[in-house]
Amino acid sequence: MQHDEFIGKVQARAHLGARDQAERACRATLETLGERITEGLADHLAAQLPHEIGEHLRRTEVLGGLGSGQHFGREEFVQRVADRAGVDTSRATYLARVVLEVTEEATQGKIMDKVRDSLSQDLRHLASAGSQGHL
Repeated sequence: MQHDEFIGKVQARAHLGARDQAERACRATLETLGERITEGLADHLAAQLPHEIGEHLRRTEVLGGLGSGQHFGREEFVQRVADRAGVDTSRATYLARVVLEVTEEATQGKIMDKVRDSLSQDLRHLASAGSQGHL
């Protein structure tokens, strides 16, 4: 999947009026995910995404592996996405679901299964709900 297609899918599914809103949703969600999962897993996931999208996962890396793989649950995840995207937590929840759904479609193999397995149960539900699912 190419960058423009990825952003277009996020924009359409999230019913966003502007492309920059979709870009912001992707950045907010993937930077937060990059804080939550290990650097190795973030790198592996990023390598399967369009370069510009994958870099959001790598932005939170710290030399030597410090600072990644932070343990926080769904509430903190959603709050971080909301803060980064400039939206309320309800909207941030939906945006994260959309971005994670498109991320799964853009990747091959079982990488998103590994990502979900590394998350707490409450975050696993968020990562699996998709744009049409229920939390």
